[in-house]
Amino acid sequence: MPNAAAPAPEGSDRSVPLHVAIIMDGNGRWAAARGLPRAEGHRRGVEALRRVVRAAHELGVLYLTIFSFSSENWSRPATEIGDLFGLLRRFIRNDLATLHSDGVRVRVIGEREGLEPDICTLLNEAEELTRANTKLNLVVAFNYGSRQEIAGAAQRLAREVAEGKRDPASIDADALGQYLDAPEIPDPDLIIRTSGEQRLSNFLMWQAAYSELVFVPIHWPDFDKAALESAIAEYARRERRFGGLAAKTGS
Repeated sequence: MPNAAAPAPEGSDRSVPLHVAIIMDGNGRWAAARGLPRAEGHRRGVEALRRVVRAAHELGVLYLTIFSFSSENWSRPATEIGDLFGLLRRFIRNDLATLHSDGVRVRVIGEREGLEPDICTLLNEAEELTRANTKLNLVVAFNYGSRQEIAGAAQRLAREVAEGKRDPASIDADALGQYLDAPEIPDPDLIIRTSGEQRLSNFLMWQAAYSELVFVPIHWPDFDKAALESAIAEYARRERRFGGLAAKTGS
């Protein structure tokens, strides 16, 4: 599985990350700063998402993962959760045809148990319709939490041991990685978080082992192609050693 981070193939353009993941933060603060309701911040956040999906494809990114709704977001007020789910419904219904025609494959990671049936249906339809597309993989982390993902993988491995299907000695990082939500997707090269917060907030913690982290002060509704290009430029300036020695200094 591509969970074990490795340098890009020789001769590839390492200045453009293969996989960019984004924690889309700051919708509420963007709205509050303008005296607008939080729902308007989330609506403008969807507009930013449209811009960034298009920009990622134009810049040559092959995988874009977005943190759209975390397993911890259920603690928010019911009205805000309703607004977020309404935006998801509208985004899929209004944008899916365009994503499909643009060659975008939609993938969804996270727990679906307990979600409203129509939400599950929409997520399934988005994945099925776009399954054969190859231009950009849009991975939507919805009702997702990294600790829950890792715990679920551990449970599945434990079940195999209990059923006599696996020797405990065979369990290593690669084995556990095969039981994560999307084991065939390469680890993110670059993780961006908007709004100035500097933490992962239970997002792709296993996969982020060797990711470059870029934190930007821009609230998500203001994020655009120029901001994405700036984050990628910062990524390109860094030397990725994957636990090895620096090429020039040997340190």
